[in-house]
Amino acid sequence: MASVLSFYLSYLLLLSLSVCVLVCVCVWSSSWRGGFAWDGSALQFNWHPVLMVSGLLLLYGNGAVLYRVPLTWGQNKLPWKLLHAGLMLLALIFSIVGLCAVFDFHNKNKTPNLYSLHSWIGIAATALFALQPLLQEENE
Repeated sequence: MASVLSFYLSYLLLLSLSVCVLVCVCVWSSSWRGGFAWDGSALQFNWHPVLMVSGLLLLYGNGAVLYRVPLTWGQNKLPWKLLHAGLMLLALIFSIVGLCAVFDFHNKNKTPNLYSLHSWIGIAATALFALQPLLQEENE
C-alpha cells in the first residue's frame, strides 16, 4: 500500500511541476515575447516552445503512464489503451505543429533550418516518436 501511495504522490508532484512549466512557458511567450500569431513573425515562433512543452512534456508524459497506474490494474485495459493512444496522437500532432511553426518562421525570415544541435535532436526525437508504433512489439 505504501508503494501505491508513494507512486501517486510522486505522480501528482511531477504532474503539478509539468503544469507549472507549461504555465510559465505560456506566460513567458505571451507577456515577455509579445504573444502569438501565425504570420511568419517572431510571434509565430512563440508557438514552438508552447506546443513542444504541452505535447512532449504534458501529453506524452501522462499518456506514457496512463494505463500503468495502480487505479487501472483491476479494470478492462481497452478504454485506458484508447485514451493512451489518443493522448499520444495529440502529443504527436502538437509536436508536428510546433515544428511547422518554427520551420515556417525560419523559411519566411530566410533563416537556415536545422543549424543547431537543438534542432537536430528535436527532429530526431519527433521522428522516433512518430515511428514508435511501428517499432514496438505488442506486449499485452
